[in-house]
Amino acid sequence: MTKPVTSLNKRTIDLLEQRGVSLEAIANLVVFLQKDYIQDLTLAMARDSVQAVLRKREVQNALITGIQLDIAAEQHALLDPLQTIVERDEGLYGVDETMALSIVDLYGSIGFTNYGYIDRVKPGILKILNAHEPGKIHTFLDDLVGAVAAAAAARLAHADEGEQDTPFD
Repeated sequence: MTKPVTSLNKRTIDLLEQRGVSLEAIANLVVFLQKDYIQDLTLAMARDSVQAVLRKREVQNALITGIQLDIAAEQHALLDPLQTIVERDEGLYGVDETMALSIVDLYGSIGFTNYGYIDRVKPGILKILNAHEPGKIHTFLDDLVGAVAAAAAARLAHADEGEQDTPFD
């Protein structure tokens, strides 16, 4: 049974799309992460998992906050030194990754390993978001999108019958 889309959920998806991130792009990341582990994985299954993750209020809150901070930085509306830190996507800042980890934490240790891997290799939409084009700031968005994909992949892994623990007799 599919849960109804709330207005906050719709706003989150709209903001993602306005920033150039489609649900399909995130689903492609999920397939990238799980194709070798889940037999018969489809893009539709990955997209359903992404939508399930995006229905969680804490995920919506993290995405909306991160996107707003990126937009504010593009508009030079943050106070220094935060403006400069976010503009440069400084490696030691870490708040963007901390927000992302709050999302992957929802699905356990496999979410963390998925996130670490996808954040390092930056496939698909993550490569585009991390390109640091002039005038476009995705300091938070690239990490948050990676986290949603990692969480959705972990969610699928937890549901995969081939990965379930077997009882001991």
